[in-house]
Amino acid sequence: MAHALYRLGRLAHRRWPAFLVGWLAVLIAIGGAAATMQQPMSDKFTIPGIPSEQAQSLQKELFPDAQDPLDTPTGSVVVVAPEGEKLSDPANTTKVEDLLSELRAVPQSGDAEQFVNPVVASKGLEQQYQQQAQKNGTPASVATENADAVSPLSQDGRAGLIQWTFDADSVTDVEPATQDAVEAAVDSAEESGLTVAVSGSGMQGMPDLGVTSELIGIAVALLVLVLTFGSLVAAGLPILTALVGVGIGALGVSAATYFFDLSTTTPILATMLGLAVGIDYALFILSRYRTELRHTQDREHAMGLAVGRAGSAVVFAGLTVIIALVALAVVNIPFLTAMGLAAAGTVLAAVLVALTLLPAILGALGKRAFAGQIRKDRAVDEGQRIDNGGTKWATAIGARPVIAAIIAVLALGALAIPAKDLHLSLPTDSTASEGTSQRESADLVAEHFGEGQESRMIVVIDARDSGDPRAAGQAFGEITEWASGLDGVANAQIVASSKDGTGAQLMVTPTTSASDAATEDLLSTIRDGLPAQERATGTTTGVTGLSAIQVDVSEKLQDALLPYLAVVVGLAFVLLMLVFRSILVPLTATAGFVLSTLATLGATVMIFQEGALGLVDGAPLVSFLPILMVGIVFGLAMDYQVFLVTRMREAYIHGDSAREAIVDGFRHGARVVSAAAMIMISVFAAFMLQPDNLIKSMGFALATAVLLDAFVVRMVLIPALMFLLGDRAWAMPKWLDTLLPNVDVEGEALTKHTSASDAEPTLVPTN
Repeated sequence: MAHALYRLGRLAHRRWPAFLVGWLAVLIAIGGAAATMQQPMSDKFTIPGIPSEQAQSLQKELFPDAQDPLDTPTGSVVVVAPEGEKLSDPANTTKVEDLLSELRAVPQSGDAEQFVNPVVASKGLEQQYQQQAQKNGTPASVATENADAVSPLSQDGRAGLIQWTFDADSVTDVEPATQDAVEAAVDSAEESGLTVAVSGSGMQGMPDLGVTSELIGIAVALLVLVLTFGSLVAAGLPILTALVGVGIGALGVSAATYFFDLSTTTPILATMLGLAVGIDYALFILSRYRTELRHTQDREHAMGLAVGRAGSAVVFAGLTVIIALVALAVVNIPFLTAMGLAAAGTVLAAVLVALTLLPAILGALGKRAFAGQIRKDRAVDEGQRIDNGGTKWATAIGARPVIAAIIAVLALGALAIPAKDLHLSLPTDSTASEGTSQRESADLVAEHFGEGQESRMIVVIDARDSGDPRAAGQAFGEITEWASGLDGVANAQIVASSKDGTGAQLMVTPTTSASDAATEDLLSTIRDGLPAQERATGTTTGVTGLSAIQVDVSEKLQDALLPYLAVVVGLAFVLLMLVFRSILVPLTATAGFVLSTLATLGATVMIFQEGALGLVDGAPLVSFLPILMVGIVFGLAMDYQVFLVTRMREAYIHGDSAREAIVDGFRHGARVVSAAAMIMISVFAAFMLQPDNLIKSMGFALATAVLLDAFVVRMVLIPALMFLLGDRAWAMPKWLDTLLPNVDVEGEALTKHTSASDAEPTLVPTN
């Protein structure tokens, strides 16, 4: 492989015009495909086979017109009269009517009859329930209780709900102009003296990652790169090539929407991981290129050696990440599979860009590759035994390896303790950031209508086997009475019956919010008790609704975390065994990754779930955050492991003792790995400046994970363990060594080629 990559690096450097044109053509082609083929992405988080989806299928059989709670574009406005007043007061009635008129005029607002004054709607609902009670012989008190439970007017008459469905096929079809018009109507009502807030699936947009945060992250990355290379030109190259790789990946995802139904979360992992590994891969090759230039005036030969040596590590680091991302398909969650494949494609693009586009750009720049010097080059020459920060750090670890290892393990273990209380949930209005309209709406609804308003569940009851509407009605009543008596249920009532009377929808309103663990417990209680109700009534039942679907998706994702982690660790062990020709080195590497992952989960739970330090209100972590974090951190951890320990192995096989090899690995690799880690920490940490708690938690988790893995695991724990293991770290059973292919990730085969003429036919340098 080293020889093939050597030739590729030389070719890209020598034929740089062709490679630059080729990459430009790729960008134009993928961009054109994205522009002409792109289809809207969806916000669905459905997973085949989960109980709520099975219940939803039953609901569709009985009620063909039933709407999909995940993809129905709804709007909801909560309006509250000033304290001491009611919405029925004449002045407030006029204000509400003005608001309704503006909402009816909003584009895509749908049927105007949906927009009814809550006071009027409440009176009509009360009359309807009382008439139905008289017909069925139901006590008037029960009718009043049920009417109050679904009334759009609060019991004190001060708050009201205006709810509607947009005239759009799905959530993503609601135009931004429509959302702006709704916001304008709400603002106008606010100015009239009412308290108004809007929410609903149709008012949701993609999280704004913010240009400011991105610019801050890139600015810090540039600063670190400038300090690393001492050159303004060289500092910009890793970011430039990383952006090209991310652009190709993002455009590819957009084009893929023509063939596949992709979730709006699909590009998240691809973008974050693509940017991270793209900068890292280019940084490592560029750093090696600078080192090789100290041995030859032939830039083309130096480029070949850099790609042949550092490029081999890039290929295997990338391959490790790609396999792990593709392994997301193992957990059988469609939107995660799509995210993994999209991210794998972006990582592949990052590898190819680093191996070919970067050498081509360096070929075009020639002697100007390290122009714009702001300080003297401090790179360590190959073979030099000078002391620098890396050697001093490694020597300090080597002096007390047992103490260093114990401190690292105890620190990571202590941080990991809160992870045992991990609680996952999909985002809801009640978990939105403070100050947002969604959060304000949820708080107002909880205050005036009860916390269970947004966590309602639907029990679908199928009594078709009874063949008798009367028997079916009796069964519905028995199940309703049972559900009403459960702890944590504020109200349970039949809200819809099928045309033939053999199917029903029982709406259960909890006393707790959608993000409360008690709501999940209630869902489990209902499901555990339904089999007995089915036997007693001869019915078939299932629980669905937005709250139930969210709980099922979250539980499925949480259950998938450990299997996925096991697959990733197993694959990492096998690939690292190929790379390092060792058993103990991969074992320590994967163990360190597990420790840093658990510690990051614990820290994130402590800050964002339990609300420690008061940075945010405590709330469940978003369901897909842990798996996203594992995928991204695994990629970076393997990068740092491969590039740091590869330099150790390179020194070891050249005759250094195990101890000297560790120090030499830090001499040449610690500075570059530290720079790569600092860049990623700054990029991820910048997202914590965003007001959205979801983005904040992702930024915190990723920045913390890189910090712990790079500076605690790779810089402390791994060298401490390798000092303790000594020569045993590089031991490999002979029978296993014979079976494994020799991948030569260190480029040992190139060591004998000390000049361009030794490696290839004599070529005239292009620069």
